Amino acid sequence: MKISSNFDGGNIRCLTCRDPQNIQLEIVTDNESHFYQWFYFRLSGAQDQACQLRITNAEGSAYVDGWKDYQAVASYDRETWLRVPTSFDGTTLTLHHTPEFNSVYYAYFAPYSMERHADLIAQAQLSPRAQLEVLGSTLDGQDLDLLQIGEAADGKKVCWAIARQHPGETMAEWWMEGFLDRLLAPDDAIAREVLKQAVFYVVPNMNPDGSRRGHLRTNAVGANLNREWKDARLDRSPEVFLVREKMKETGVDFCLDVHGDEALPYNFIAGANGIPSWTETHLNLLQNYQLELQQACPDFQTQYGYPVAPPGKANMTLCSNYVAETFGALAMTLEMPFKDTKDTPQALEGWSPERSRQLGRANLDALYRLLEQL
Repeated sequence: MKISSNFDGGNIRCLTCRDPQNIQLEIVTDNESHFYQWFYFRLSGAQDQACQLRITNAEGSAYVDGWKDYQAVASYDRETWLRVPTSFDGTTLTLHHTPEFNSVYYAYFAPYSMERHADLIAQAQLSPRAQLEVLGSTLDGQDLDLLQIGEAADGKKVCWAIARQHPGETMAEWWMEGFLDRLLAPDDAIAREVLKQAVFYVVPNMNPDGSRRGHLRTNAVGANLNREWKDARLDRSPEVFLVREKMKETGVDFCLDVHGDEALPYNFIAGANGIPSWTETHLNLLQNYQLELQQACPDFQTQYGYPVAPPGKANMTLCSNYVAETFGALAMTLEMPFKDTKDTPQALEGWSPERSRQLGRANLDALYRLLEQL
């Protein structure tokens, strides 16, 4: 048997792999950071053997509540990812699985590789609606890709969508696939009408370095990008700095920052409540968007989410708060679960790439209904 993770997005350290009933592993921390929770690795040579893969440092992970009622994903072809029995005893996370083939991949959630990201960008730019701009380089020298969808013009709304500030939250880029697929579909009537009224600026992956390195939450030098918006610097968080500069150039009427949440088994939105300029108008827009999204996609709900910040107490280093205050925009953080959705469970796949894509498509319906109010 062999454990390996030396590939795009891989993360694990093998302690021992002699006994299939006692394979011992550790998740590696993000570079220059204490965060860890993302794992992605390959097991080979264990076909038809009942395996117990024990992640021995799960207790010290960034979000230990994330392991409660959690099921890891596994794949033989790296396209279809199915949930496997997983237990957590308060210290060790154990995956219980008998591989049907000689090679099987396990992950925290279905991975989204930088190669797939390159394919997404390459395919999108073929649309006559899309223009590609490379905003600049990351600290590891990767391109930071921006897609402009539609033509900018006076009177048009300016809509931004960004994803994967936290690279281990791969469901965010699966969401982007659905969102872009809908926005670029030539025969989609909603997309056609939305693009008459708005231009979109889309960053499908804000954190290429963390994505390739197999990080949970940070970039190449341990910066949590969603805590960098107030004081972004080129030498620490160029990803945020470059996007902020582009936002200053375009202006912003609407911004959706797409994430995944480790602990809560729900899809939900966190608004910019608590920013200094928050008004009843902001609140009404936020609530209306959530109601429209719930109508468009019943996997989304409004009952559960993060605590609302008191007036004037918003964390201004977060993207949605910074953008809402700086541009007067409707800015929101959309969260999806690593686990299955509690209210609408699907035992085989749990929350999945396809369900993430469907939620991405549904956001265009919600935005269409609210565009004139922005």
